[in-house]
Parts: sequence; C-alpha cells; structure tokens
Amino acid sequence: MTQIALPLAWAADARDAEFLVTPSNSAAVAMLDRWATWPVRTAILAGPARSGRSLLGRIFATRAQATVIDDAATLPEATLFHAWNAAQERAAPLLLIADEVPPAWAVTLPDLRSRLMASPSARIGPPDDALMTALFEHGFARRGLDARPELIAWLVARAERSHAAVIATIDRLDQAALAGRRRLSIPLARETLTGETPDDHATLIDQRERNP
Repeated sequence: MTQIALPLAWAADARDAEFLVTPSNSAAVAMLDRWATWPVRTAILAGPARSGRSLLGRIFATRAQATVIDDAATLPEATLFHAWNAAQERAAPLLLIADEVPPAWAVTLPDLRSRLMASPSARIGPPDDALMTALFEHGFARRGLDARPELIAWLVARAERSHAAVIATIDRLDQAALAGRRRLSIPLARETLTGETPDDHATLIDQRERNP
C-alpha cells in the first residue's frame, strides 16, 4: 500500500492530506496519473461519499494545475457544457467528481451527454481489507485512541465495506469508550456494535463446545 500527499497547507491535520492507494482505488489514481494521454481534456471520477474522492481531486488539481468540479452531477447542464468546452480550448485538464459515472447521470442536453460519454472515467470502489485496516488505524489515531491490531482485525472482518461505515464505527466506539471510561477492546466493540455482552459471548462459546 502506498500513499500520495498534498502540501500540508491544504489540511489542518497532516493526516487529512494523505490518500492511501490500494487496489480499491488504484484505477482512479492511474487515470489521473495519465491525464496527459486522455483523448479529451476532461475526465470523470466517481465514488461514494467519504471515499476520498474530493481529496484525490484536490491532489490532482495541485499536481496537474487542473480545474476540479465536485458534485458535478448536481450542477446545471449548461455549466458543465461550457466547462467541458473551455477545458478543450485551454488544453487544460478538467476533472468532474460525482457519485456515479455517466450514463447514470440524468443528462437531457444531447451535446453534453455525448461529451461526457467521450470522457475517460474511473470509480473508487468499496474499500478492500488493506484500506479498511488503514482507515481504522488512521481514524483511531486522529482521535488519540489506542486501537490494538487485534481489535482492528476484528472490526475489518465484520464492518460494512464502505468508507462511511468505518467513520460511523469509529464514532460509536469513541463515544462508548468515553461514556464507560473504558479502553478500546474487542469486548467493548462487541457490546457496542452487536449488543452482545461478555456473558452472552461466554454462554455462546460454551454452547458451541457442548454441541459441536
């Protein structure tokens, strides 16, 4: 796993300037790395909210002196049409960021639709195990929480494969640890995330041992 970073001036916390590259997002990174070979001067980057898509766009803007439009699918079609044409005229890269790639956008302007379909695109996928591990490690570290490797492995094996779910899980465990004045642990995570108490878990293990 590698990472690319912005100048620290972009972020209040240096850890916010890190974009971790794993197989789940490497195609998107590769597309931006090869911007000089795009058939047109515009490309589309898609990915779910909190996937790092905006951060990757900011890195690209800095490195390629590019224009980046976030949440592009929500903007007026005329705005996107003129931005696309302007990028070609200036021979300067334009990156459009959205939840999905066309044709998922509901584009009614035929000229814009044809331009978007001619633009290269890539999507940030659900985080793989390597990225899930890194997201948990960085998320807990940012809050000054001591999350042991065995806890992170337990969470990675059970958490929903999404960036937003990782953040929500960290939020819940942070609050639970603070409220109970307890350290982060697998028993705390089990109670917080599944409602299962240590006694319940011991009973379940005992039942499994008696009835293999």
